[in-house]
Amino acid sequence: MTVQDVDRSSFTEEWERWHRDHEEALASPHGFLAITSLRWLSPEPTRFEDAPGAWSSGPEGVVVELAEGEELTVDGTPVHGRYVFGVIAERASLYPGYGDAVIEVAKRGGNDIIRPRHPGNPLRTDFTRTPAYAPDPRWVRTGRYLPFDEPRAVTVGAAVEGLEHVYDAPGEVEFELDGETFRLTAFNGKRPGSLMVLFTDATSGVTTYAANRSLQIAAPDDAGKVTLDFNRATNLPCAYTDLATCPLPPTENRLPVAVEAGEKIPLERGGQP
Repeated sequence: MTVQDVDRSSFTEEWERWHRDHEEALASPHGFLAITSLRWLSPEPTRFEDAPGAWSSGPEGVVVELAEGEELTVDGTPVHGRYVFGVIAERASLYPGYGDAVIEVAKRGGNDIIRPRHPGNPLRTDFTRTPAYAPDPRWVRTGRYLPFDEPRAVTVGAAVEGLEHVYDAPGEVEFELDGETFRLTAFNGKRPGSLMVLFTDATSGVTTYAANRSLQIAAPDDAGKVTLDFNRATNLPCAYTDLATCPLPPTENRLPVAVEAGEKIPLERGGQP
């Protein structure tokens, strides 16, 4: 695709629809903006002010002990007393209900956690929008997927100090920008065969969030061709709240150029409209 080939009006309208849908998901009643705390579980049963029960983590996995009158809903079924969620897989989450809230039960960086999500959290109810660069076809780049012989385990840091994440990287994505060639380590995306890259660039910490941005890439075609639409580079939850455990980009994904496309620093973090 070249800039000349694009109907700019349709391109902008499509981007606006996509961004509106993305923001609605972010600010949904139980989205990341609804999180009221991040609780690291230990073997000692502990109560928290924004969740029912006493929570612990041990050989059985995550366990909650609900007092008389307390209730959670698991898969539509009310539960009372002692309930064992079991051992949760890394990066997996469960969402038992608690009134109009949900209590996310998850594992991040090898640690069991809970993150209550309350629709009335001010971060969610006060949310308006995320500033972004105006969509520009220049930032839609054709690239090439370079698969590894075998997926490589890549350890990256996290928004939470001392925490690490390990992802399987199936390959790299190569693209050109202003006559220079760049390669980004890619992780598996949200859909089968798709890819995701975490990156920073020369705008990071200036107009875009300092720690990271994320870009989803559709599955490569049979020739390995991919499309990188940097207009759809999005913030991770840690751009909005300190209650997220987002991964940081691998070192090689720190681009030395300014990618003036996609989402900017959120207003909640001092970003400019």
